[in-house]
Amino acid sequence: MNTERKRSLVIAGHSTSVSLEEPFWDALRAIAAGQGRSVAALVGEVDQQRGPTNLSAALRLHALAHYRNLANQN
Repeated sequence: MNTERKRSLVIAGHSTSVSLEEPFWDALRAIAAGQGRSVAALVGEVDQQRGPTNLSAALRLHALAHYRNLANQN
C-alpha cells in the first residue's frame, strides 16, 4: 500500500500543503502535462471548484473522473 506524500504548493497566491498517495501525484502530473499546464495550476482550478469537499479528496475525485472519462471515450 502506498503511503501519502505531502507536497507544498502555492495556489491562488497562498501556500498550502496537500497529502496524496504517490499514484495520485503521478496522475495529476500526467493530467496537467496533457493540458499544457503546471500541477499547481490544475490544483488551483480544482480548489476553486471543490465546494465543501477537502482538497485532497477533491484531487482524488478529479483524477478518477479524468480517467473514467478517458475510459468511456474508448
